[in-house]
Amino acid sequence: MSMMLVRATSKKTVAAITSSVRKPSAVLPTSSVFLSTLLDSSKSPRPSSCVGQQQRWYQPSIPAHSSNSFVTNFDLPDPTTGEEEVDEHLIIPEEPSPPPISSSSKKTAVRKPFVRQNKQLTKIVATIGPTSEQLEPMTSLVDSGLSVMRLNFSHATVDEVELRCKNLHLAQCKKEPHAGAERSDVDVHMPEQHVRAILLDTRGPEIRTGKLRNDHSGHETITLVAGNTINLHTAQIWADNGSTETDLFIDYPSLHISLDPGMKVLLDDGAITLTVRSVEKEKEFHGSVVCTIDNTGDLRSRAGVNLPGAETDLPAMSDKDKVDIKYGMTKDVDYIAASFIQNAEGVRQIRRYLKDCARDLGWDTAAPLPLIISKIESVSALQNFDEILAESDGIMVARGDLGVEIPIQQVTNAQKEMVAACNAVGKPVIVATQMLESMAKNPRPTRAEVADVTNAVYDGADCVMLSGETAKGKYPVETLKMMNEIISGAETFVSTRPDLDVGSGRGIKAFAEGGPFANSSGAAIAKAAVAAAAERQASAIIVLTSHGTLPRLVSAYRPHVPIVTICPSGKIARQLMLHRGIHPVVSAGGVSPGRKCPAAILDAKAMGYIKSGDDIIFVGIEKTEELGNFAVMKVATVP
Repeated sequence: MSMMLVRATSKKTVAAITSSVRKPSAVLPTSSVFLSTLLDSSKSPRPSSCVGQQQRWYQPSIPAHSSNSFVTNFDLPDPTTGEEEVDEHLIIPEEPSPPPISSSSKKTAVRKPFVRQNKQLTKIVATIGPTSEQLEPMTSLVDSGLSVMRLNFSHATVDEVELRCKNLHLAQCKKEPHAGAERSDVDVHMPEQHVRAILLDTRGPEIRTGKLRNDHSGHETITLVAGNTINLHTAQIWADNGSTETDLFIDYPSLHISLDPGMKVLLDDGAITLTVRSVEKEKEFHGSVVCTIDNTGDLRSRAGVNLPGAETDLPAMSDKDKVDIKYGMTKDVDYIAASFIQNAEGVRQIRRYLKDCARDLGWDTAAPLPLIISKIESVSALQNFDEILAESDGIMVARGDLGVEIPIQQVTNAQKEMVAACNAVGKPVIVATQMLESMAKNPRPTRAEVADVTNAVYDGADCVMLSGETAKGKYPVETLKMMNEIISGAETFVSTRPDLDVGSGRGIKAFAEGGPFANSSGAAIAKAAVAAAAERQASAIIVLTSHGTLPRLVSAYRPHVPIVTICPSGKIARQLMLHRGIHPVVSAGGVSPGRKCPAAILDAKAMGYIKSGDDIIFVGIEKTEELGNFAVMKVATVP
C-alpha cells in the first residue's frame, strides 16, 4: 500500500492523498507521514514518541523525589583559560503535574505539531563581497539567516573590510529587540539577540606561476599543448624574464626538493596537468624540473600551482597572512580560517602568533582570542587530519582546492569522514565551496546542488558556506534564502525519520571515548538535557553560561531543538555561532541572580523560540557555599 501511495500520479489520487494527510485526527502510515511532510511543510510534525523510545537507552535515571530536576557535581574548566565556568545560581519554577489522561483520550490523543519559527539548527556562513557589502543587501542577508560573515582576505582590501564590518554592525543594530515583550515582573534589561560573527579567511602560503613575458595588460595568456615539454624554474632571473610556453617560473624555491619523477603538477586549479619527468636533485638551490604537458589549455599570469601528494616546507602563515591577522584582531574578528594547513604544528604556530598579537595590541590576558578554523584542502592535511583536529577549534572542508589535490570522486568520501570525526569530538565543521554555485548567475539552484546541501545537513555539518554566490553573484539574498529553505526542509524531514539522521545518531556517541570531556560531569548533564528534550518533546533547551563550554557540550549531542544560550558578553556569544543549534542571546545585565531564569524565558519567548504552554529544558550552574558548583537541569512549562 505504501508503494502505491508514493507512486500515485493521477490528480484524483494525489488529491485524495493530500486530503487524507491533512486530517489532524488521521492515523497515518509511514509513507503518509512522509507525504504530509513534503506536501505541507508549514505543518511540520514534531518528532513522534518513538524518537524518545529509540533514544531512551542513554537517558539518565531520575529519582522520583528530584521534582523534574537533574543535578550533578560540576567542576568543568574552560578549555581556553582553565578557569571554572561559574554562572549565577539558577532558579527555575517547578513544572505543575499534568492532568491525568482518561483511557478514552489516550486512544485519540494527537501531539500538536512543532513549528521551529524559522530558527534552523544548521548555520550559514556567507562570503561578503562587492554585490553584498552595502547596507541594504547586508541587512537582507542578516534578516534571511546569515550567521557568520566571511571576509576573504585573498581579495578584500582594507577599505572593503572596514565597510563590510561597519554595515554588518548597522544591520544588527537596525533590529529592535523584544518587540511586544512584557517585562513588568523582571528587572529591565535589553538583551542583544541579533548576534552575527565574523570569520577572517587568510590567503595562505600559496604557490603561483610568474608573470608571462610581454603580458603588459595583465590579461594575456599562453597556450600549453599536450605532449610538449615544459621546464619549471625557481631562480629570480626567470621571474624577471617572464614565463613562456617552454619555461615557467614558479615562486617556490624548494620545488625540486618536493617533487619526484612521476608526480603531478597542477596549474590554475587543475585546468592544466603536468607530469614530472626529471628533477635536478643534485642542486641545493633552484633546481629545475622537467615536465610533460598532459592536456592542452591556456595559462594566465600568476596562476595557482598545486603539488598533490608532495611534502612542502611552506610556512603556516605568509607575511601577508600575519599582517591580515593582526589587522583582523583590531576589528575583533571571531574566527581565523587558516588556509593550507598541513599539520598540527602549523595550527600551533598560528595560535602562538595570536597570543603575540594580543600582547602587542595591549589586550587583557583573559580576553578570548580568535578561534582557529583549519581549512583542509591538501593531501598532507588529510594525512595529518587527526592531529590537526586535536589542535584546532574547528574544521572547514574546503572542497575547492581539495578537489584539485585528490581524485574528485573521493571528495565526498573525505567530507563524510571529516564531518564524522568533528562530530565525535564536538568541534564545529563547515562544509564549503560550490554549494549553490549556479545561483551566482541563475535565480534557482540545480537539483544536484539542493541534494548537496541536504546531504551536508544529514551528515551532521554544523555550517554550510556560500562563497562567490553571495560575494559577487547576481542573487546574493535569494541564494541565502534558498539555502535556508533547503536546511529547513532537511531538518524538518529528518526530525520525522530519526533512522536517517546520521549526524544526530553520531552526536549521541560524542565524548564516549577519548577527548578532554570524556565521562565529564559537563558531558553527562548535556547528554541528559538532550535526552530530556527528546522525551518531553521540548521546544528549546535554554542554557545559562559564563564561558560557552556548556552549550558547546549540549550542541555536541545534536538535539533537534534550538539551544538558546544566555551569554554574558558579545564575544562569547559570537564564538558560539558556528555550533549547530546554538542561538546566543547577550544579556545586557541589570538582572538580579534570582531572576535570570524568568528573564531567559521571556528572552526566548520574545525571539519566537518558545510560546506559552511549551515544555523547555533549562541547563545551568548553581553555586553554593557548602558544596561548590553544581550543573543543574530542570524541566519547566512556559507560562
